[in-house]
Amino acid sequence: MQSIATITYKKQLAIPAQIFRRAGLKEGQKVLVSHEDGRLLVEPVVDVVNALAGSIDVPARFKGKDIDAIVRQAKEERAARRAQR
Repeated sequence: MQSIATITYKKQLAIPAQIFRRAGLKEGQKVLVSHEDGRLLVEPVVDVVNALAGSIDVPARFKGKDIDAIVRQAKEERAARRAQR
């Protein structure tokens, strides 16, 4: 399926509704955007995480948390380390 979309001056791209639905995406969902062979690829982060599952050890402080909580905690920890410098 192909559709034409427009990139805004803020470099944002709206995914056409039909493609959005067929891809099974949801509002607010995290996606991985990459560039490969002249094409932009958009992949749900959950798919990437599932593909990598078991390939790295998850620090104990992050176990059992969702990705948004992990990112928030990591940012807070980084800010605290910077403040100590």
